Amino acid sequence: MTHQRLVDPSPIDEFAPEEVALRPRDARFTWENTPLHWMPGDPYGSHAATTLNLFLPVAERWFAKLLTDALEYVRDERLREQIIGFIGQEAIHARTHDDVLVQFVRRHGIDPTPFLKQLDWVAGQYDKRMERVTGPGRRKALTSGTHALSAAEHFTGVLGHWSLNNSWDSLGVDPTMADLLRWHGAEEVEHRHVSYNVAKYFGMDYFAQAAAGIMVSAVFFGLSLRGIKFLVHEDPSLPNLGYLRLAWKLRASGKRGSIPTVPYLVRSGLKLLRRDYSPVDEGSTAQAVAYLSASPAARAMAE
Repeated sequence: MTHQRLVDPSPIDEFAPEEVALRPRDARFTWENTPLHWMPGDPYGSHAATTLNLFLPVAERWFAKLLTDALEYVRDERLREQIIGFIGQEAIHARTHDDVLVQFVRRHGIDPTPFLKQLDWVAGQYDKRMERVTGPGRRKALTSGTHALSAAEHFTGVLGHWSLNNSWDSLGVDPTMADLLRWHGAEEVEHRHVSYNVAKYFGMDYFAQAAAGIMVSAVFFGLSLRGIKFLVHEDPSLPNLGYLRLAWKLRASGKRGSIPTVPYLVRSGLKLLRRDYSPVDEGSTAQAVAYLSASPAARAMAE
C-alpha cells in the first residue's frame, strides 16, 4: 500500500499556524519488513534519509531542553502554550526515532554508537555553557540558543514540507519509513512558527537571524554528510566512498527525487538571510494537519 498526498501542495494556508493548538500525537511503527535500502534501487538515498534517525533524537532533546529553560523567562501566556505543545511533540519525536535506531538500524547490523557519541558531544556544549553562567549570563546564553534553534527549525520545516510533497509514492519506497518521515515532517510544519516566535521574544534582529542561519547551515550540512558517510561505511554491501564520490551519488539520488537536491536546500537556507523571512511561508498548516489525521501509524495508535 502506498501513502498518497492528501491535499494540494500549495503553500497557501486556510488558517494561520498560530490558530492550531499544538498537541503531542503518538504513533505506532513496526519495522520487521522494512529493508535497509528502503528506497528500491537507491541505497545512497535510503541512507541519506535514514541519517535523520541518527541525529534527530539528540537534536530534539536539545530543542526541548532549551525551550524548557526558556520558559523561565517567557511571560506571554499564548507563547508559553505554544512552547509546551512544541516540547511535547519533540519528546515523542525523539522517542520514536530512538525506537528506529534499536528496531531498524541495529537490526540491520549497524551500531550507531560512534556517530551518536559525536552528536552528544556537540549537543553537550550547550549544557556546559549553561552550567558556567548565572543571572544575566544565563539569559544571554539562552538568547543565542533560541536564535540557533529558530534556524534549525527552519530546516526541519523545509524538510517536512518536502516530505509531504515529494515523489516517494511513485518510487515505490517502503511505506512505513515514508509514513514515519511524513508524520514527523507534518508536525514540523505544524509547529514551524514556534521557535521563531521564541527567538523574536528573546530579541532576535536581522543580524542575529542571519548569523544563526549561517552557523546552523554549516552544522546541518556537515553533520548530515558525516552521518550519511557513516551509514555507507557501515553498510557491507556498499563501497567505502570518499566524500566527493559520495556527494556525486547523492546528487543522482536528488535528481531521481529520493532526497532533496543540494540547490533546493541551499535556496531554502538562503531565505534566512532575507529581512522579510517568516517561517509561516514554509509549508501549509492545513496540509500538515490533514496528513496527521490520516497517517496510518497515527491512526493505528488511536484505534
